[in-house]
Amino acid sequence: MITLNSVDHQDLEQAVDLLENPSFAAKVTNLIGGPIERAISMLPHGVSDKLVDTTQIALTKAMDLAVSSLDERYRGESADGVHRFLTSVSGAVGGAFGLMALTVELPISTTIMLRSIADIARSEGEPLSDGNTKLACLEVFALGGAQEDDDGVDTGYFAVRAALAGAMTEAGRYLVEHGLASSGAPALVRFLAKIASRYSIQVSEKAVAQAIPLLGAAGGATINLLFMDHFQNMARGHFIVRRLERAHGKELIRESYQQMASRN
Repeated sequence: MITLNSVDHQDLEQAVDLLENPSFAAKVTNLIGGPIERAISMLPHGVSDKLVDTTQIALTKAMDLAVSSLDERYRGESADGVHRFLTSVSGAVGGAFGLMALTVELPISTTIMLRSIADIARSEGEPLSDGNTKLACLEVFALGGAQEDDDGVDTGYFAVRAALAGAMTEAGRYLVEHGLASSGAPALVRFLAKIASRYSIQVSEKAVAQAIPLLGAAGGATINLLFMDHFQNMARGHFIVRRLERAHGKELIRESYQQMASRN
């Protein structure tokens, strides 16, 4: 039976710890001292639907822009601290103007986060010129947030990937044939819609926290730092798993991951 060496075993344990950690909502709740889910339910009617549209627009704008300035030949550590600083500045501006600024601030912070995710992907050996790598970067935004109709089985890391697999394969096939010339292509739109439906959950949590009057600019910066930290953790875990899958095969890594996760 094939087993992981000690280094890869430790790396996979790190990925499990990152991907199965408390959600962004739990981190925000710890910061503001109240249940964020209850606050979300008090949002004005139609705001949640608007957030889904806003997040899909943000993802579409960020998709190619975020990775275009990264040098694929560089194989050093990812610049996590730089990206955290940039997103905190974006959050400070958004926090100063409250919920109204979200449609302006979200595409900016999403682009910065996607660039950080791509930087982490590159540091784990992913080829940024590959369309599937770009889709895997977007996939990170679907991780770490449960939907209302999810059950306990369907919120796990591999279950989310399985739920996105069909749309991701279709989008990947389109990118191979056409590249990113048309982000409005049906295959890409369907994939982005699936990502946006999950990403909008965390965006709702972020919006509610930033809308609290006492938080202001400083609070907005802090919320965005939490936001960036959350998705950097998701990205690191995700691309560690993908690196190990390339080395050892998907079946072994999935079985090993699930065994580790069941012990947590």
